[in-house]
Amino acid sequence: MTAEVKVEETKVADAEVVVPEESPKQVVADADNEDTKKGGDSEVNGDSTISMPKTVQKSSSYKEESNYLSDLKEFEKKALTELKSKLEEAILGNKLFKKDEPKKKETGESEKKVEEKEKKVDKEETEKEKTEESEKQDQEQEAEKNEESEKQVQDKEAEKNEEPEPVQECEEEKKPEEEKEEEIVDKDISLWGVPLLPSKGAQGTDVVLLKFLRAREFKVNEAFQMLKKTLQWRKESNVDSILEEDLEVDLSSAFYMNGVDREGHPVCYNIYGAFADADLYSKAFGSEQRRKQFLRWRFQLMEKGIQKLDLKPGGVTSLLQINDLKNSPAPSKKDLRVAMNQAVSLLQDNYPEFVARNIFINVPFWYYALNALLSPFLTQRSKSKFVVSRPAKVTETLLKYIPAQEIPVQYGGFKRENDFEFSAGDDEVSELIVKAGSTETIEISTAEVGVTLIWDLTVLGWEVNYKEEFAPNDEGSYTVIIQKAKKMSSSQEPLRNTFTNSELGKVVLTIENTSSKKKRVLYRYKTKKTAAASF
Repeated sequence: MTAEVKVEETKVADAEVVVPEESPKQVVADADNEDTKKGGDSEVNGDSTISMPKTVQKSSSYKEESNYLSDLKEFEKKALTELKSKLEEAILGNKLFKKDEPKKKETGESEKKVEEKEKKVDKEETEKEKTEESEKQDQEQEAEKNEESEKQVQDKEAEKNEEPEPVQECEEEKKPEEEKEEEIVDKDISLWGVPLLPSKGAQGTDVVLLKFLRAREFKVNEAFQMLKKTLQWRKESNVDSILEEDLEVDLSSAFYMNGVDREGHPVCYNIYGAFADADLYSKAFGSEQRRKQFLRWRFQLMEKGIQKLDLKPGGVTSLLQINDLKNSPAPSKKDLRVAMNQAVSLLQDNYPEFVARNIFINVPFWYYALNALLSPFLTQRSKSKFVVSRPAKVTETLLKYIPAQEIPVQYGGFKRENDFEFSAGDDEVSELIVKAGSTETIEISTAEVGVTLIWDLTVLGWEVNYKEEFAPNDEGSYTVIIQKAKKMSSSQEPLRNTFTNSELGKVVLTIENTSSKKKRVLYRYKTKKTAAASF
């Protein structure tokens, strides 16, 4: 079966578009080569030689694209320069955001009122003209009787009455100019805490702009429009204050952040099986208002994840997404399908290049139908980051990206909630390969009495016989059985056990592989002095 495993891993790698490491793990590689030479699946080797513990290494790498200006290609540098120029001009010219639509309506109504006023003024002027004509006729008759001096006085008075009107028009023309001068330029516009005005010279500005450029294949105009739409969406949806909101719905059982991967990316888990619970499903998708709350909750979680990032050249600038489809409601559920389509579309449009890898685990057959539905909403670049794993390969797939000590126990790793036994300094995981038909042992020795030994162990795929014993150094003492030998099923979660010794000796963990394919064992252990021990 070794050859099958290698072929399947190759297929996954192709789908992930991941470049294999130049120096893969030596223990695994040697075992593969040896299996191939001896006939692969037909290997039955009784050799029980103990392999030396090896530190687990990642089997594939996927480093983020560099955000250092010196590492960019020429066309990428040019595109970045053009985008910065457009952004600078838009910010200083107050052209980054659209004008509020309600104001347009108000101006339209005011224009109508002005027109009505103008019509009224026209009517009043025509009536005045008629009265003035009649007055002029009377004046002409009187003019024959009166002196010419009276005419001059009347002319001067008429001129005085007409002169103030142009002055008022000039004052009205000056008012819009004064209003324009009062417009305030917001030079402090920022996105995810990073100043956007390029002339400020903030380290993170290039990092943020490169996300939009990469999402649009370095097409400057498209990237600029995407940035403007994102800023407009955040403004209209009040996303900048979303972290301060206390949303009514609690979806922490379905979506949460937990640990980091091998490259330091925060890991976000999306557990869709949680929605098999009717109450939670109703809370999330029971009405249009609840679906809006669901989307808002999801955006809030995304913003929390971004807070864990370092948006600077050389920093970790994206997340790892784990999507668990085990027991997930089928895509025939319209409310779920609609909400997920909206979430995928909005996250892709407004959070570009914030996902380093999108891993789907426990994938059922209907996933491919769902993928066909979501596909139109995804860019080719987003699709290239997808990794798909069937239930039997979940732990193996996750180990390519996440260290065992950061993978939750339910997924075959060693991470437990509120675990104080292992810390960052003593949680290093070792690996052991058990060949087909062979038995291997792991020995944990103690140099003094009254010591508590703690160990974690898991076998990928299990289906092995396993037992735990304490073997005293004194030949006259009896071996202590910690756990009787038993067959471990493939669904077995990682084991944790402890033992406190009353005499010098060693704990022996025995793995017997009766299958026709090699088994991969991961383990770690530590010792600690038992307080006030008396024996």
